[in-house]
Formats: sequence, structure tokens, C-alpha cells
Amino acid sequence: MALMPVDEALARLLAAARPLESETVPLDGAQGRVLAAPVISRRTTPGADVSAMDGYAVRAQDVADVPATLALIGESAAGRPFPGDVAPGTTVRIFTGAVLPEGADAVVIQEDTRRAGEAVTVTEAATIGRHIRRAGGDFATGETLLEPGHRLRARDLALVAAADIAELRVARRPRVGLLSTGDELVRPGMGAAAHQVIVSNLYSVAALARDAGAEAIDLGILPDDMDATRAGVRAALRAGLDVLVTTGGASVGDHDLIAPALTAEGVELAVHRIALRPGKPLMFGRPTDGATGPLVLGLPGNPVSAHVCALLFLVPLLRALQGLAVPPGPQFQPARLAVEVKANEQRMDFQRAEIVGYESGVPLVRPLPVQDSSMLRNLSRADVLLVRRPHAPAAQAGELCEILPLED
Repeated sequence: MALMPVDEALARLLAAARPLESETVPLDGAQGRVLAAPVISRRTTPGADVSAMDGYAVRAQDVADVPATLALIGESAAGRPFPGDVAPGTTVRIFTGAVLPEGADAVVIQEDTRRAGEAVTVTEAATIGRHIRRAGGDFATGETLLEPGHRLRARDLALVAAADIAELRVARRPRVGLLSTGDELVRPGMGAAAHQVIVSNLYSVAALARDAGAEAIDLGILPDDMDATRAGVRAALRAGLDVLVTTGGASVGDHDLIAPALTAEGVELAVHRIALRPGKPLMFGRPTDGATGPLVLGLPGNPVSAHVCALLFLVPLLRALQGLAVPPGPQFQPARLAVEVKANEQRMDFQRAEIVGYESGVPLVRPLPVQDSSMLRNLSRADVLLVRRPHAPAAQAGELCEILPLED
């Protein structure tokens, strides 16, 4: 069977993704969520002309020629506006954020004044509008501040709060179930024997899913037994998930049972075995009654392969399910090679690499010496993945290349 190109596999995956329904959440629970409706301001900000500095509210024509002495008639502070008007020859002490009194059209900063009792002498001329934040200068009632498909960041929450909005309509978090397989697997902290392997894929893949806005659910470890594997898959398909992720058992060995178990439980595989290193055994499918079952993504068992495949396929899938406005697929970035690299073969290769410097703001990258898909130390050490396209020729140090960040 010919290996499927990475781009085709990703296209099939994303074509199957349908945006999830929306829900309303309180503002303090909205960080990282994807908007399902526009954010429309409920107020104008600033709500009135306000001072941008501490000083004195004046009529600009009164201080066109300086020094000019004015009569102090009151004070305007944030939340406590001056109730009267600034008449010719008068001034009001004003503080940052305070409403500009009627009649005033400029603010003189306190450093440009001298005060003697109730008389204020202005030593620097002011122009109309000086040190004033105009009403609506930030945004106005009815203005659209954020569009659907936007993932809410910390700074967005300040904007939404300032617009007098306490709740937001967002895409529901995808429910992702993670099912590990393999007789050799044990949990961390259990004192694994030499012939056992501590399950590590679960934690890195779950973290990537959560970072992408999903709820990650640990469904346990299945043994290398067909009946048990089918039972575990069957239960997972009925668990109300949006995505079922399996790790391990995805290849074609005697103990690789996930593909036949999925097929036996009614999952049609649209992708199986792709032209990718690391991660050739990746699978993708959905139940034939797809309206009621989750999308299924089968990741390889090797921990580096699982992480890379989750970054390339699971994260874009979760973004698409939430209706994220940006392109959901991996966004490659330009870099330059710090060393010579060999020609590549038919599989698209994602090599763990480190950034060793910058040239005119462009990262200089060097592949790590060991690329074995079971080696986690180099995955942790890496800064980026160096992308080598199928059949890419050998390249010299200094040549342009593509990289994929390992973290958002």
C-alpha cells in the first residue's frame, strides 16, 4: 500500500471536522475559549472626555499667553466629577481619568503650574484638546470588538470587561478521550520492571489537547488482547466523545490490534500509514454511523512519534472543531540551517532541532544528533522541528529551511 502524503492526510482529517455547538460562559471562565459570536460593546469608552494627566482643567484661550493666573474653583477626580462649569479666568484641579468639566477644553499638567492658595499660575501655554482623552476614543456602544473564531487571550478579557460584558458565547470544548494500548505499559510512579515501559504519550498528548482548548479524558490502558481491545474501543465510541485518540498498536505487527479492532467496531479508516517520519503508522477514521460517534485518531506508540503526530494532526483537528478563524493546520516558519543536512527520501521528515543563534532575526537551527522516535530527552531539549519535504535535496549551512515550533 502506497504511503499517503502528509498534506492529503491532514486535508481528509480537517474535511471531517464540523464545528461544535456553542455555549455561554462567564467572563472569568473564558480564557482560551474560541468565540462563537461577535463581541459587541455595551458602552462607550471613555464614557466622557477625561483627563489623561494630573493637572488643571482650563480654557485654552485663557492660557494662550503665559504666565496666566486663574482662580481655582474646585476639583474633578475619577468617579467624582466637578459639578459646575469652568468660566473664563477660572480653573479646576483635575486628576488622571477624571471627567473634564463643562467649559474646559484643555488640561495643563501640574508641572507647568504654580499654586498659591486658590490662585494657579500657568507657565506653559495649552492648546485645545491637550491631555484629553475624548469620549469614545477607545470604542463606542454597538461597535464589534472581536469576531467569531477568535481565541480569547488574557488581554482580550480586559477589553470585554471594559465593554460591560459579563458572559460570552463560545465554542464548546471538544471532549477528547485518550486510550493507551500495550501489555508493556505501566503508570508513572509504580516502579516499572526492566521489561515494562512507563506510559508517557498520554501526558504529552493530553497537554497538547488541553493547550488547544479541549477537555482531555484518560480512558486507561488496554492489554494486547483482541477481545479486550474491542471492548475498550466499543466503550470509548459510546462515551460521548468528540475525538477518540489511541496511542500504540497502530502498526501491522502481530500485537498491533487497534486497526482491526476499530474496523471490527464499525470505524472506517480514511487514513492509515502516511509518508511521515516520525509517525508513519498514523490512522484516522470515523464510525460508519458518523453522526453518533467520535472522530478517531490513532497515534503511533513511540513517544516522539505520538507527540509529533498530535502536533501535526490532533491540534489542527481541535482548532477546526472549535471554529478557530486562523488556518488550523501547522504554520511553518522560515529559518536557516546552521549545519549541512543530507538529502531526504519519500517521507516528510520532522527532525528535532535546536536554535543556536539568529541571523537578521531569522533563527539558525541545527538538528539534534539522535532522531530515534523513542528518545524523549532530545524531544524535551529541542526548540523546533526542522521540516524536510519529501525528496528534498541536500542543503548547506546558511540555506533557508522551514521549522515548526514545538509549543504555541
